Amino acid sequence: MTWTANLPTPFHDYLGENRLDEVECIIGDLSGIARGKAVPAKKFAKQSQFFLPNSIFFQTIAGGWGEAAGPEGWIEPDMTLVPDMSTATAAPWTGDWTLQVIHDAVTREGEPVPMAPRNVLKRVVAAYHARGLNPVVAPEMEFYLVGRNTNPANPIEPMMGRSGRPAAARQAYSMSAVDEYGPVIDDIYDFAEAQGFEIDGITQEGGAGQLEINLRHGDPVKLADEVFYFKRLIREAALKHDCFATFMAKPIEGEPGSAMHIHHSVLDQDGNNIFSAADGSETDAFYHFIAGLQNHVPSTIAVLAPYVNSYRRYVKDLAAPINLEWARDNRTTGIRVPISDAAARRVENRLAGMDCNPYLAIAASLACGLMGLEEARAPRPEYRGDAYDADEDIPRGLFAALELFDSAERLKDILHPEFARVYSIVKRTEYEEFLQQISPWEREHLLLNV
Repeated sequence: MTWTANLPTPFHDYLGENRLDEVECIIGDLSGIARGKAVPAKKFAKQSQFFLPNSIFFQTIAGGWGEAAGPEGWIEPDMTLVPDMSTATAAPWTGDWTLQVIHDAVTREGEPVPMAPRNVLKRVVAAYHARGLNPVVAPEMEFYLVGRNTNPANPIEPMMGRSGRPAAARQAYSMSAVDEYGPVIDDIYDFAEAQGFEIDGITQEGGAGQLEINLRHGDPVKLADEVFYFKRLIREAALKHDCFATFMAKPIEGEPGSAMHIHHSVLDQDGNNIFSAADGSETDAFYHFIAGLQNHVPSTIAVLAPYVNSYRRYVKDLAAPINLEWARDNRTTGIRVPISDAAARRVENRLAGMDCNPYLAIAASLACGLMGLEEARAPRPEYRGDAYDADEDIPRGLFAALELFDSAERLKDILHPEFARVYSIVKRTEYEEFLQQISPWEREHLLLNV
């Protein structure tokens, strides 16, 4: 199969002298779940495109369907899936020699399908390019390693460490805590190396069994692809060691939530960071970008916090911001400017939960910064002190967040109006599905007391 000669080097290193058996043709849905089909490698070599119904973008996280088909009705027409071979990478946890390839969704006429999350992000990046700008991002991924939870009625418990004791909380940055689940981390490293991904670092966070992985900065689409892949490889590494990896925003009561912090910078056509002047000082564009986040992130919360559980993370004094204040080197603010030299000056959005779709969260955050550059407004003054004492700036529930999203016309135009229409319908359907479930809290406190 001569087509394999052009596959990325890490895959060749992984495959060695073995024969490629299977290719997974995948695409991320609105929730970030990998959908697609697996085909024999010989069949993949003979076909340049594959097909899936557009209804994969109407499906809820619970398996239901949003009534978002449009005026043509529920006919489930096929989309054409076109492989992006630059994303080809191993699936090293499989029992055979398998290649994964992310595909782009296009119509029969060759136009991007607007509901596809990867297309949404590409559209936002193109809006920057139209202004002669190149956005750069660096995501941080927080997640928990927990015990196997096979009965959803039971609370999630921390995983058992190598000492035979459950992972302990409040051990942030502890190397001993990281050693407790070293075998899982070793497999994460091995899987990442086989897939050609570079990890900037792994640290223990404040929760019991909570880790953070930092990725190197780069092109937004490439980084979103990596987060999409990483979530799958981390889950697979955990399963090898009889535990679960969860990216829920708030999996364990009383523990900190898990975020996907997004660092942004913007380069001009010469590769210069527009947030820094020639003398190293902060530019007007730097402040305009921050103002864009302050003014427009509330309308994106339905994307950054896409589930009812997401809002359990926004708790005062528990490691998640509840405001849109900005400050230098202050982790209590929703918008943080990390310490850096002028060339690496960047702005960190700390609002997104790790349960987000990485394509959509990065797209929404970049869209806010772009609107800030367009509007050229000044941000609020830099916050001094503990920003948990500041006023709350974000909606505290999914329904309120969707109301803001639906009314944000410029944001929807940047992301794509058809995507915004479908997204809102699907998320409202998920909310209705949630309301049909009766929680243990309701049974405990309402059954005999009301």
